[in-house]
Amino acid sequence: MAQYRAVFDAKATFSNGGSLSVEGFRLDVPSPGATEDEVAALFVASLGLLMTEEVEFGRLSIIEEPHKGTRGGPSGLAAPAVRSRRVDLNHVIRHGETTYPGLPAPQIAAHLTRAASRGLYAEGVEFQIDQITMVGNTGTYLDSPFHRYHDGPDLSSLSLDRLVDLPAVVVRAEGDGARAVDVGHLAALEVEGRAVLLHTGGDRHWGTPAYAVQAPYLTERAARWLAERKAALVGIDSVNIDAIDQGKARPAHSVLLAAGIPIVEHLTGLGQLPPHGATFTAVPPRVEGFGTFPVRAFATVETR
Repeated sequence: MAQYRAVFDAKATFSNGGSLSVEGFRLDVPSPGATEDEVAALFVASLGLLMTEEVEFGRLSIIEEPHKGTRGGPSGLAAPAVRSRRVDLNHVIRHGETTYPGLPAPQIAAHLTRAASRGLYAEGVEFQIDQITMVGNTGTYLDSPFHRYHDGPDLSSLSLDRLVDLPAVVVRAEGDGARAVDVGHLAALEVEGRAVLLHTGGDRHWGTPAYAVQAPYLTERAARWLAERKAALVGIDSVNIDAIDQGKARPAHSVLLAAGIPIVEHLTGLGQLPPHGATFTAVPPRVEGFGTFPVRAFATVETR
């Protein structure tokens, strides 16, 4: 496809005084019919000129010539602009709200109140310093291998490559009448290097006793399938990735964490994501000797 450039002499004057003159200047234009106004706007953009009052042309011609990538020019507009939106996949951590049955709820309080801080700073300056007492399994949290295995990587050892901007695959298991997410839900998917997010609909019961009753889970067979195919991370919008009412074994945890695959539990809002095309991020703080901790989990979805 033919490309075009403008060749011109011009003088730009500025509203705060002064001027700039050029001779034989060239820049990319979108078509052979580019007008003086369009070329003037591209000229100003290409040089990043501020407070330009007027651009006067001495001569102007349009020639066929490959684009050179002029800043602000049409080569930057060759594809539609890509925009991104962030989708929050977290439950809010609230004082006294239980995440997992039998584990204590978080206790949130002020260590230093605003009122008490006023005597410590200059007139009109105040701060609040808060404190929280909680177990690592609070809110939407990530399990590192150390959670299950004493010699596995803890939170301080996890690679960001396992946690940030992972291509996401959303497994639609909501409403199919089965609690268990099994190999049949996964078999058609490409999962290597991806965050596999199990959308079960279990999050609709969050904050109620029903959340832990007959909750959706991942089968051991499916966990092995994911581990063998090198999934980067597995998340679920349920109380646990294992069936907590089917004995004390935790096969999904055991298989995935043994393979070095982090687990994110208690996600929410997975129905907002497309099956493919989003990226997933869930990063805990780097705490040494700790296996689980809340994350801010979110997806990035690109739209044109």
